Amino acid sequence: MPKPFFMDHPLIQHKITLLRDKNTGSKEFRELINEVSMLMCYEATRDMPTKSIEIETPICIAKSNIISGRKVAFIPILRAGLGMVDGLLQLVPAAKVGHIGVYRDPDSHKPVEYYCKLPADVENRDIIVLDPMLATGGSAIDAISQLKERGCSNIKFMCIIAAPEGVEALSAAHPDVQIYCGALDSHLNEDKYIVPGLGDAGDRIFGTK
Repeated sequence: MPKPFFMDHPLIQHKITLLRDKNTGSKEFRELINEVSMLMCYEATRDMPTKSIEIETPICIAKSNIISGRKVAFIPILRAGLGMVDGLLQLVPAAKVGHIGVYRDPDSHKPVEYYCKLPADVENRDIIVLDPMLATGGSAIDAISQLKERGCSNIKFMCIIAAPEGVEALSAAHPDVQIYCGALDSHLNEDKYIVPGLGDAGDRIFGTK
């Protein structure tokens, strides 16, 4: 089982601190989510296979590496996961994007599915599932289960902030999925919000309450 990868890069930590600040407005919050996601994508794609090809530079013929192997799909969990997509697409513009809609029931705190639209060839792609927050882990577990039911096998999960409870639950449910996380927080409160967290990521991205 791969160990969760917690990112300690100073740029990521600096931007996460700004995300946490309750005085950060929606415009800046969206920009920060985009920037943090891009920085995290750099690490999450480190194991992409490459192959050597010959190209002609202005000076001579040279051997150089390009990405090879399977293509990539980014799967944001609606709605907050949408805020992470643009940052990743700036680094991997050829990736396809699917969408899985899951919300947390306010009473039971259990995930409720309401939408799933995936690339036709999703089972042949390397998948990165996106959600800024990993709280109970219910939505992530459900989304990854949906992908596995459709034949997907090489799946990673990327979040910006996680609670220990969510990391433990996701690792137990899907031990083959590598988790990439920007910050591991203290715990979940009685309302299942991450402490200290940053509030409701979807509300802060889209300016809703």
